[in-house]
Amino acid sequence: MKKTTQETGQDAELLAQHFLQEQGLIYIRRNVHFKTGEIDLVMQDKHCLVFIEVRYRQNKHYGSAVESITISKQKKLIRSALLYCQKHKIQSPWRIDVVAITPASLDQPLDINWIPSAITS
Repeated sequence: MKKTTQETGQDAELLAQHFLQEQGLIYIRRNVHFKTGEIDLVMQDKHCLVFIEVRYRQNKHYGSAVESITISKQKKLIRSALLYCQKHKIQSPWRIDVVAITPASLDQPLDINWIPSAITS
């Protein structure tokens, strides 16, 4: 049975979370919702809070996973990150990273591309 878009997105977020934990980041929260948008993952990297946008693309017919993050989406992510920091009284540095996941080839099922500080205000 084929997975729904939502199920595929949840799987991609979980994969990104595990990948980033292997890189040394510490998991805090998943799927934080605000009126301005959603933050897929919130993690800690040493002294920096990290907001993660996870993008999965089955193929590149309509552009890559990274290319799918529009200026409008970037602005929503920045606003959501600012709201999160305000709500939780965060004073430490923070950044917004992107984890782009795409199928690679038959011998390597997925390509995971982590881009630290991919979105800046």
